[in-house]
Amino acid sequence: MKKIIFLIMASLLLSACQNEAKPENPEKKETQITLDLRNPKVEVSTQFEEMTRAYEQENPHVNIRVHTVGGAMDDLSDLKAEMATGAGPDIFTNTGYENTKLWQNYLEDLSEEPWINQAYQEALKPVTLNGKVYGMPINLEGYGFIYNKELFNKAGITEPPDTLTELVAAAEKLKKAGITPFATGYYEDWKLGDHLMNVAFAQQENTEAFIQNLNDGTEKISTNQNFEDLLNLLDLTLEYGNDNPLTTDYTMEVNLFTSGKAAIIQQGNWIQPMIDQAAPNMNIGFMPIPINDRPVKEALVVSVPNYWAVNKQSSPDKKKEAKKFLNWMVSSEQGKRYMTEEFKFIPAFHHIKSNNLGPLAEETLRNYKNGNTVPSNWFHFPVGIREEFGAATQLYVGKQLNRTQLLNEYQNSWERFSGE
Repeated sequence: MKKIIFLIMASLLLSACQNEAKPENPEKKETQITLDLRNPKVEVSTQFEEMTRAYEQENPHVNIRVHTVGGAMDDLSDLKAEMATGAGPDIFTNTGYENTKLWQNYLEDLSEEPWINQAYQEALKPVTLNGKVYGMPINLEGYGFIYNKELFNKAGITEPPDTLTELVAAAEKLKKAGITPFATGYYEDWKLGDHLMNVAFAQQENTEAFIQNLNDGTEKISTNQNFEDLLNLLDLTLEYGNDNPLTTDYTMEVNLFTSGKAAIIQQGNWIQPMIDQAAPNMNIGFMPIPINDRPVKEALVVSVPNYWAVNKQSSPDKKKEAKKFLNWMVSSEQGKRYMTEEFKFIPAFHHIKSNNLGPLAEETLRNYKNGNTVPSNWFHFPVGIREEFGAATQLYVGKQLNRTQLLNEYQNSWERFSGE
């Protein structure tokens, strides 16, 4: 009997000790969450994944799976298919304006996020509908012709050309010096359908009115002189460019430039990390893209190219974590460091200081501050038309369309898409 009593008392004592050891308010363990992110910046894919690992270290309950797209792959067709099946990424990008309207059912309202008041308000307009903001600007970007100053000096070119006539003369000098003037990666339809076409729109006396007149049918691309001028420039790059432009992709094109085989490339400040990796301290400059001999309207194209968006269809927990990650990118010291030092992005936020971004970003900023810029206009194009512009121009490059046929293709595409 004494033995039984002893065992009972020992059991009660042990139970009391165990209960005493338990904390009264045990800390709730955070639920493990996996975020799928669609990254359009192939130029900084490695650095971007490094940044997500840094975030995961600070937030062990979060795993971020990055799917990087870009160049010819980035036509949004895969994203549309994923969204339609409910398997879309938790974080993706949107270009704004017409695409904000088109994708509104998939865009989470970000109007109350901490970074809103720090962003350049002008930069938020493309993703603002009915007073609500549906995207966070990735960065500011500028594009034009990037040129190798050493190769220009070698060819006896003392100043970057301001007009098409001067560009022709520069190309001839480079060719005589045994240098390929242009790196032409026309495998990438966005270079043709987005960036190059935009120059002809930007050269209009009033671009907004011109686009409206196209929609109304009171003006035509096929009879507009600026598009004739644009094809004169395109012909120049083909005559003085590398062989096989239609099979030269983004990476091959940049390699031609960084290796010193070509002197000029139509690209933007976003390729600075690729240049730094392949040819550190390369002596480069930025110049506008001339399509005629009217230099007064020539300027770098500067805009916000893309916006981070949170998938409205994701679960509440995932949306919460996605918003936290986006805010971390532009508010934490780690995130800001990656943005400026690793990605070489030009921030679209007042509070992020940008130093040592490289010569392309510096020239973009200088032009931006001096008001010597023109905007990207393709965001105002009918959705889907840019791909048709690019594909039609590739047919022209491949000599499957002549000039008149190409200009008519541009016009027919506009009439078809604007009428939808």
